[in-house]
Amino acid sequence: MKTFAAAAIACLFFLGALPAHAQDQTTPSPAPPAAESTAPSDSAPAQKPIDPAKAADIQRLIEVTGMRTLMEQTMSAMEANIRPNLEGSLPPGEYRAKLIELFVQKFESKLSIQDFLDLAATAYDKYLSDDDVKGLTQFYQTPLGQKTLTIVPKLTAELQTEGAAKGERAGRDAMAEVLTEHPDLAKAMQDAAQSPQHQ
Repeated sequence: MKTFAAAAIACLFFLGALPAHAQDQTTPSPAPPAAESTAPSDSAPAQKPIDPAKAADIQRLIEVTGMRTLMEQTMSAMEANIRPNLEGSLPPGEYRAKLIELFVQKFESKLSIQDFLDLAATAYDKYLSDDDVKGLTQFYQTPLGQKTLTIVPKLTAELQTEGAAKGERAGRDAMAEVLTEHPDLAKAMQDAAQSPQHQ
């Protein structure tokens, strides 16, 4: 369960940090500057506050790219998948429905769209100058920029799917070849699978 939650959070941040075109281009609600919401923790050093002018430019970039809407859509899709994933991974029983409901409530309470937007703003501040941010904002307002926002998420998803399938095929082929070339290892693996400890 910890692995699933961690993967979901990592996926959210990865998608949120990527400029992506939202389906709904209505005016997004403004996000406060990341500098105001960044608080030091015991495990991480305090973040250097973002220059207020640059923070405002970053927020404008976030709005132009539709990142808030994308994050809301991603969060909704993830939450919709949590229940079936948990139902498939937990043993059946009367306890399961209540456990899942309590987990989902707790999980949702620990995630905030603004937290991820603040992480994105901090990353933009780290890797981009204010001129870079302004340049990107201008670009994404052009026809090519808008097309890029539409295509990049589809391209990324397609490459991830095709790359995963190619990696899976290469893995199967590599394992088959190794076991064919080393029958002693193939027999050892078969014996291990049939041992009482494995069953």
